[in-house]
Amino acid sequence: MADEGEQIPMESQSNTGKWLLIVLAILVVAGSAYAHYTEHQEIRKLNGDLDASQAQVKELTNRMQTAEAQEVTLARQAGMTKKELAQRTAEVLAEEKAATNRLEKEQQAQQAQIGLVSGDIAGVKTDVGGVKTDLGSTKSDLEATKAKLQSTIGDLGVQSGLIANTRSDLEVLKHKGDRNYYEFTLLRNAKPQPVATVSLQLKKTDSKRGKFTLNVTSDDKTIEKKDRNVSEPIQFYSGRDHLLFELVVWTIDKNKATGYLSTPKAAPVPVTAN
Repeated sequence: MADEGEQIPMESQSNTGKWLLIVLAILVVAGSAYAHYTEHQEIRKLNGDLDASQAQVKELTNRMQTAEAQEVTLARQAGMTKKELAQRTAEVLAEEKAATNRLEKEQQAQQAQIGLVSGDIAGVKTDVGGVKTDLGSTKSDLEATKAKLQSTIGDLGVQSGLIANTRSDLEVLKHKGDRNYYEFTLLRNAKPQPVATVSLQLKKTDSKRGKFTLNVTSDDKTIEKKDRNVSEPIQFYSGRDHLLFELVVWTIDKNKATGYLSTPKAAPVPVTAN
């Protein structure tokens, strides 16, 4: 009985070892089969790639043969050998390249011309800027001239407006628009000369001393302005409203005097006045 008990565990261990061997054998066979399958797939893929490459090589060979045949046919049709056709082809390519280069040069020339036109436009802009600068300078000169104009007391003791000593000064006063201005040139001992709504007559001049004498006729009355000075405001009243007129002589010589007469804006304006 004791021997039978010892035999049962030994048989159980023997069976377990057999199953382990079987499992290992199955795993080895499965791994070998998978490796064989994988290798077979790789071989099939390589064979497929090789077939595709061979097909591409064959297609390229056919294309080259076709192109060569077409080249030979074209050469025959053109009455040239294959060498002559190749030379002509090279010439055509060279002509195309030369035409391309010529077109590029023409485009560069056009761009250069556009640049010149742009430069001219910039020059015009510069000229316009210069004109603006000149206008600004002229305006500054006018302001400076206004600053130099003087205001003084006239021969009637009335405060005078701004006095112009030159024709340029008079232009400034005209632009101010405060009064009416009339220039005159009087000859010594000539007949009375109409200026605005009055008459002036030069009687005497003394260029060395800068003095003169003249008669002013206004409202049918003649007033003598004797021994007056150059640039001195000579004042008198005229018209129904008793408006203050003022004249200034800025140059005299032996037989002539020049200057201007100023009247208020409300004063009558002669039809013949310039």
